[in-house]
Amino acid sequence: MKKLSINEVKKRAKELGLDPAKTSKKDELIRAIQAAEGNSQCFGTDAVKSCSQENCCWRPDCLEL
Repeated sequence: MKKLSINEVKKRAKELGLDPAKTSKKDELIRAIQAAEGNSQCFGTDAVKSCSQENCCWRPDCLEL
């Protein structure tokens, strides 16, 4: 899995009906996407220390933080 560019994240947000212009921070936008998808808003938090979601599309970005 590769890291997603901010443009890819914005595109995904738009597909979910979110307005990516409301935030310029990638981590905040990803957490908004996680919430819209009904997932835990864990991106970039201490949850990464015990994360078992190996197939999460955000994992490469999250582990780098």
